[in-house]
Amino acid sequence: MLHSLKIQNYALIDHIEIDWAPGFITITGETGAGKSILIGALSLIIGNRADTSVLKDESRKCVVEASFDVEQYGLREIFEQNDLDYDPETIIRREISSKGKSRAFINDTPVNIRVLKQLGQHLVDIHSQHQNLILKDNRFQLNVVDAFAGNHDLLAEYRELYRQYRHLEQQYNDLKEKSQQAASDLDYYQFQYDQLEQMGLKDDEQEELEKEYETLSHAEEIKYNLTGASQLLTGEHASILGQLREAGDHLKKILDFYPKASEISERLESTYIELQDLSNEIDVLNEHIEHDPGRIEYIRQRLDDIYSLQHKHHVSSVSELIEIRDDLSRKLEEINNYDFRLEELEKSLKKQESALSNKAEDLTGARREAIPQIEQRITAMLKELGIANATFRIELTDPGDYNEYGRDQVQFLFSANKNVEAEEISKVASGGELSRLMLSLKSLIAETRALPTIIFDEIDSGTSGDIADKMGAIMRSMAENMQVINITHLPQIASKGDYHYLVYKYDDQESTRTAIKALEEQERIREVAKMLSGEELTDTALQNAREFLQKSR
Repeated sequence: MLHSLKIQNYALIDHIEIDWAPGFITITGETGAGKSILIGALSLIIGNRADTSVLKDESRKCVVEASFDVEQYGLREIFEQNDLDYDPETIIRREISSKGKSRAFINDTPVNIRVLKQLGQHLVDIHSQHQNLILKDNRFQLNVVDAFAGNHDLLAEYRELYRQYRHLEQQYNDLKEKSQQAASDLDYYQFQYDQLEQMGLKDDEQEELEKEYETLSHAEEIKYNLTGASQLLTGEHASILGQLREAGDHLKKILDFYPKASEISERLESTYIELQDLSNEIDVLNEHIEHDPGRIEYIRQRLDDIYSLQHKHHVSSVSELIEIRDDLSRKLEEINNYDFRLEELEKSLKKQESALSNKAEDLTGARREAIPQIEQRITAMLKELGIANATFRIELTDPGDYNEYGRDQVQFLFSANKNVEAEEISKVASGGELSRLMLSLKSLIAETRALPTIIFDEIDSGTSGDIADKMGAIMRSMAENMQVINITHLPQIASKGDYHYLVYKYDDQESTRTAIKALEEQERIREVAKMLSGEELTDTALQNAREFLQKSR
């Protein structure tokens, strides 16, 4: 329920604060006084678009704030989903800066417009004349039937099954598409894999082969130079080691009487041993060097194969080729498993469809059971509202496929004339008939579930007299279970409100402003009298106004 509304710097409104009570509230005022401005401001609270054109004073921001009693609507989950503090007395605020930037807050927590709309649709239902067009929408019609049938929980169960079904269906279709594509790629993948697998590639193989190839390609030159080095160290003629040994012998001959030569002799001996070791290593290397044309050819061919594969796959290392081989192996395994996975998914899909079908049949059954009661109630209300020959029927058909609402399509059929077959509402209903039909439907829904505050913006347009009186009675009846706010030009309806507010314009030194006030008893009598007779009040009009109000009570 809407508890209060504060509006600052919006259109003709400088600043107003309104406290709302439960029950039936009527709002009146002259044409152009600003009644629709209230609706516009409140629509900001539920997420409608805003721009700088709403600013009365472009140097200040516009602020609209409303407080709601949300306890009865079971909205705690929405608060939790959006990480909002839950409070039974929830405050929503919308601010529009002078630059057109919009900000929204729920219980002082900033939120985006999506969250504002998500919560707002559970709090306020603003019904203006153009919204009668939704009567022609099949989805709205189906929602009406479900609301009356009390299908909320059943529909939630169905939608969960439907979500799971569509998810499985998408998985199946995606896998099937991949399977079909993979079938055409199988030979290609297999050829690439076989080519890489047959190579028996190993990490670091390329570097080792390149080094070995470099060595074998220069075997003769290496052997020649190793031999030359060995000859210099140990050859028969003037070898380095022979000369070192001879130098050492000379030094040893003088050690007994020339001790200073001892250190040099030891160093020379150490050098001899090191060079002897080097000589042995050179000989070992020399023994292992062979000119092997067969091995050279094998390595060359192996490297050519590796280079060719690297060029083909646009990589530069054996490790990358191994990754490609392993990836191809996984793809081949996946392709070979497609048939099995498709079969498993198909079984799951059929099982899910069976559960979905059963739940859809439950929905259809509940709707079929509710439809005769809806037809009877709406037809009776339409006749009470002056459409004496009204016929209202609901046609339930199966479009042949599942959607988020089941397997049903609903169409409202209407006729206002005797012995005329009912047809689609969009083809035969006038504006006034649509208004009365919409009021009847919303009245019916209000009996079955907790609706938010509903605001009717001149839904009674085009009616008068006894019909207006009966429309007012319906709205007053709705207000027994919910808060109903009605903007009206008709005294028959204005007099039925538990509370009556007047919207009016006044001029000050700066501009024209819009204001609103709650009417006391005598003020209310005068306002209803004006609606009956115009600005010139007569005793008769005042008396009639008293009678209207007395009758409503």
